[in-house]
Amino acid sequence: MSLKVERGRTLARSQALQILFQAEARDLPVNDILEGDYLLSKGPLDPYAVALARGCYAHLDAIDDALHAVSDNWSLYRMPSADRNLLRIAVYEMRLLGDPSLSDPIIINEAVEIAKAYGTDRSARFVNGVLGRISRSSALPGQPEAAPEPAPADGATEDAE
Repeated sequence: MSLKVERGRTLARSQALQILFQAEARDLPVNDILEGDYLLSKGPLDPYAVALARGCYAHLDAIDDALHAVSDNWSLYRMPSADRNLLRIAVYEMRLLGDPSLSDPIIINEAVEIAKAYGTDRSARFVNGVLGRISRSSALPGQPEAAPEPAPADGATEDAE
């Protein structure tokens, strides 16, 4: 494994990837993995990794819808599991976590580095491309658009009494 994924938040992201991977492989909820026996390439388990894994799992359908919306001609389950789960973590951080200290370029760069460590020869480029599409959208792709609020029937504004 690359030394770049063995410290700080990068290590936490790597650990979250390992937890999500194990949950998917064992067809168990993330909480069951966290409460039982799990394997990490480097430990102890970082609290940020736990938050990422649980957050991704809690929003799995919305994240998967977003990935499907931007992954032209790629079924989610055609992707290597490491890539799919890494993308889930990055999408969660980019659009659902709500941490203003994290910018899309930083998250994408971290995901690319982790893809180099865990993925195939093509993973880094693929992850970069998919996350770039997510980044260009201010909202989470694949989600229904919010309906505009209807105008008052008589043309009155809210300020009028």
